[in-house]
Amino acid sequence: MNENVILVVTISLIIIFSPFFAKLLKLPTTPIEIIFGAVFAYAGFLHEEHLFKIVAELGFLYLMFIAGTEINLKNTLKTPKQLINKIILYLVILYAFSIALSLYLNLGKIFMVLMPLISVGLIATLSKEYGKTPWLSLSMTAGAIGEIVSIGFLTLTSAALQSGLGMGLVKTIFALVLFLLFMFLLFRAMELLFWWFPEVSTSLMPHDDNKEQDIRLSMGIFFLLVGAMLYLHLELAFGAFLAGIFIPTFFEHKHELPEKLASFGFGFLVPIFFIHIGSSFNLEMLFVDGLIQKALFITLAMTLMRVVASLVFIKELKLIDSLLMGLSHSMPLTLLIAMATLAYNANSIDELHYYALILASLFQAISIMIIIKLINNYKIKKIGIKNEIH
Repeated sequence: MNENVILVVTISLIIIFSPFFAKLLKLPTTPIEIIFGAVFAYAGFLHEEHLFKIVAELGFLYLMFIAGTEINLKNTLKTPKQLINKIILYLVILYAFSIALSLYLNLGKIFMVLMPLISVGLIATLSKEYGKTPWLSLSMTAGAIGEIVSIGFLTLTSAALQSGLGMGLVKTIFALVLFLLFMFLLFRAMELLFWWFPEVSTSLMPHDDNKEQDIRLSMGIFFLLVGAMLYLHLELAFGAFLAGIFIPTFFEHKHELPEKLASFGFGFLVPIFFIHIGSSFNLEMLFVDGLIQKALFITLAMTLMRVVASLVFIKELKLIDSLLMGLSHSMPLTLLIAMATLAYNANSIDELHYYALILASLFQAISIMIIIKLINNYKIKKIGIKNEIH
């Protein structure tokens, strides 16, 4: 049978059966897709193919787009100043820990950016399981700001790795500042337009939509901003993320749209990205001396940093919910994989550290989900005992 036919069939089967295995093992679907990708690649059913790589890259960009749709910029800007200050303090503690640890253990400059990464991707899956609890609401707000900072660093790091620290980086920073200024003015102009003429947003995305205008416009915004990033030689993920923010910010009347877009992404493009990541992981590397220890150290360090930093919210959330919030940020799966891939392709980290980071992202996704479940069950049990006493 043709190699490409085997590749397509294998990808299809992984996409179909991953949710069943995830349900059986009570784990998120993402780690299962990565594991299957690695196992089937090792068995020879998956191989590096140009089209496979392109679709996987599109899957990553679409994932960043979906992450953006979790953020309503108007609501985020309405966050009380006192809480914003605490979120900034939380992020400062994370970066301080990261810089101190990277310098003390001589891990390299790239780890200063890698370790404090925050992504709201898996926090969204927690919302589906635990509902809109206070710790998850704060986790989403802090995560949204943290992800914007993380993607900013991803953009700058990408530029520094590609063009060095000379004039190339200065040009990139200048282009980024100009682009952000343009986006700010565009956001303000759209805000004023939709405030004066609210019928514009409903005509662009009608309530009764039999021509799928909402999907078409969303895809148009997505590709326009990715195209702008391509033209400016900036990180494409940043454009995709900003495109996602447009949707809930300016089309609030389409409440179901982010879920609609996520359903398409998680059902098709995003799994291909994770399968591709798994297929690039050489299982024989698991037997390389020190790999598992490095991965476990990265997992533990990234988790403890966030748990300690989250104690700044102890007044708002109390101890257990603060710990849950810190743990929910300890799974920056997509951004960690993206940054590790970027650094490895630019020869900024060696093969051992690349595989350690991929493995750490899996350890985080699996172990943190289990720990959150155990702590949440303990909390419910504790509340139940208190109610019985009263």
